Amino acid sequence: MPLSRLGIAALTAITLVAFAANSLLCRMALAPVLIDPVAFTVIRLASGVAILVPLSAVVGSPHPNERPAGSWRSSVALFVYAMAFSLAYVSLETGTGALILFGAVQLTMIGVGLWKGERPKLQEWSGLVVALAGLVYLVFPGIAAPDPLGASLMIASGVAWGIYSLRGKQSRAPVAATAGNFARTLPFALGWLVVSWPTLHTTARGGLLAVVSGAITSGLGYVIWYFALRGLTATRAAIVQLAVPLIAAAGGIVVLSEEPTARLAIASLLILGGVAAAILAKDRPGDLDPCEEPTAR
Repeated sequence: MPLSRLGIAALTAITLVAFAANSLLCRMALAPVLIDPVAFTVIRLASGVAILVPLSAVVGSPHPNERPAGSWRSSVALFVYAMAFSLAYVSLETGTGALILFGAVQLTMIGVGLWKGERPKLQEWSGLVVALAGLVYLVFPGIAAPDPLGASLMIASGVAWGIYSLRGKQSRAPVAATAGNFARTLPFALGWLVVSWPTLHTTARGGLLAVVSGAITSGLGYVIWYFALRGLTATRAAIVQLAVPLIAAAGGIVVLSEEPTARLAIASLLILGGVAAAILAKDRPGDLDPCEEPTAR
């Protein structure tokens, strides 16, 4: 049954809060060195499996004859996103990392949407330009510019997440698909764990933060996102996610006592202004139904 616009908006809002919480939880664990990034990622993915596999068995698939849920391609994208995300947050603050992440997500998803035949409206293009200007301003070298290695890792994470989100639009069984994708990341995670064994370390609090990130804000959050994606074009799905950095930045300032900077404030205003412009763009006759999958040219 198709979701109403209000339902899509509600699911999207819940997901954006979960995404911001992931950034906050990761930074809470890594900034004080409560856990190393590899251990955080492995625990996060394993916790997602622990909650999603039993949940998928209970919920079941509405399409019993379809292929096994999830895919190796999606799992590779999920693993690259998660590992690069954790490694990047060793050197990036919460809000800055989230801005870079979802800027890269936006470029990836919109680029693929254009390739598949989506045609954003003028107001959506204008919002995109303004939002990207904010991102460029944030990462441009100079005073308070983020660490180059951390920024590069977060860009890689964003590209992988954009690919994962786009592949999620094709899923007819979100719970089972998410569980399958998480389960398929474990061989990659365990391999990385073995290679990094000499440098691994964690504390009880660090492990708990990773479990919460994996089971709740990642595992359950991604299931909700898969449902929301059914009602969003690739362009809008990309643009709305740029609301996440402001939520994450606010959490970093309040919870972690991170210092707000003028650069971050200006970049946030530009990005959120662009997001608002794109979301408020009205559909014109003949525009792609947001509940339909874009078709390739």
